[in-house]
Amino acid sequence: MNNEYNNEYRFNIEEVEGTDKTSESYTGFSTDDMKPKKKHTALKAMAGIMALALVSFGSIEAYRAVEPSLTKGALTGIIAESDTTSAGSSIKADSMNIFATKPAGGTAMETEDIVDKLLPSVVGIESKFIVETSTGNSGGYFFGFDSIFGGSDPFSGGNSGSPQVEEVPATGTGVVITDDGYIVTNAHVIYDTEYSVGEATSVSVILSDDTKYDAEVVGYDVECDLAVLKIDAKDLTPAEFGDSDSLRLGESVVAIGNPLGFDLKNTVTGGMVSGLNRNISINDKTMTLIQTDAAINSGNSGGPLINKYGQVIGINSSKMSNSYSMNEASIEGIGFAIPSNIVSKVVDDIVELGYVEKPQLGISCRPVTEDIAEMYNMPVGVYVIEANEGGAAEKAGLKKGDIITAIDGTTVKTPDELTNEKNKHNPGDVVEITFVRNGEEQSVKLTLGKSEPKAQKTEEAEETEESERDERAEKFERIERPDRTDRSATID
Repeated sequence: MNNEYNNEYRFNIEEVEGTDKTSESYTGFSTDDMKPKKKHTALKAMAGIMALALVSFGSIEAYRAVEPSLTKGALTGIIAESDTTSAGSSIKADSMNIFATKPAGGTAMETEDIVDKLLPSVVGIESKFIVETSTGNSGGYFFGFDSIFGGSDPFSGGNSGSPQVEEVPATGTGVVITDDGYIVTNAHVIYDTEYSVGEATSVSVILSDDTKYDAEVVGYDVECDLAVLKIDAKDLTPAEFGDSDSLRLGESVVAIGNPLGFDLKNTVTGGMVSGLNRNISINDKTMTLIQTDAAINSGNSGGPLINKYGQVIGINSSKMSNSYSMNEASIEGIGFAIPSNIVSKVVDDIVELGYVEKPQLGISCRPVTEDIAEMYNMPVGVYVIEANEGGAAEKAGLKKGDIITAIDGTTVKTPDELTNEKNKHNPGDVVEITFVRNGEEQSVKLTLGKSEPKAQKTEEAEETEESERDERAEKFERIERPDRTDRSATID
């Protein structure tokens, strides 16, 4: 056994204060497009201001600038596991596997042939949210205009100073996965966590032939950033999904989406696979993603990343903005997509189970950073705040105060790294956990538990939620809003 550390730590970690070094994982930004309602054929003329809005706050999962919350603060409480899935309806698929990935291969296709093959499977998505802005915000969803213009949104008509209710549309992209109307997109296109708005009040799907359907939310998982929708349509063209595990660095890819809304519907961009298995932190959740230099912009969320065989190998979800750079250096061509093999499992779970089945350790934890470890003679790792009663960790003998340093021999230094390693396994798998207790390194075999579905809402809770939505909608209908359409520029 390793007795490198003192048998008794100088302090309990919950009493220690310190600062962490920036995480080695990156911080990405959601790519949906959220803005005040306006004519379908118009884009804002003030491109510079719009770019700033998008970089800083212009989407449901608002673009985050680099700030202390993104550097994984040493003593910020982190819950390693939580139920992040919600079932939106009782719709069930006819079979266990709603779709499956196919081996990559065949004859490489020309870009225009790839586009011809995929366009019928790519859809536009519009979600509507009822948002009550805080006092002093003038009613538009232009957070930040106060600082730019010295007081208010220049498009608001001067109603600053009182709470306003806005119907806020967000646009994104989706991919048809069955011929009878199942569609996959990003969770952040239809569900807002950043401003606690929650699920969209309505979701619409626009097919490639411009036919518009009301969509039902089958379910979503905010941690995986995936959602499944269902429309009442037949004879659709489902996309073919390929094996993302077979991707190679430098392989050519194509992206299709609706950047900045539907004015630029079905925009095609191309590039290559720039990186694989990138651990990217988006709104405090770490995901393992494909990196590409194909242009991915606001509104591309949920669209396909396609290989040279015309197979979808990823769902575009995020990009890196200039605000990530500490020295304000320009950042271009760094976008990310959720691998198709992950999409396949998540979609099947959402449709069949109503939630995404994930392996569980059953702990609450915090990071022991290098600064803290050096200062208090502790090992770098993941400090167990609590082992949940009846959970996998408690059953294996882990307890409060243990510091986890590895899982199956792979070193883990943060809760994100621990979660990533855990999620490579399935519920019921046996893993070896290496940890330090009172200065002594130990290991234990642990059988991973599995996530459980959220408790169903009571009828009373459903009625209360519906009543609150109706009240917000009624407020919205009573508001007198100035005509903003003459302050936009049209695209010729």
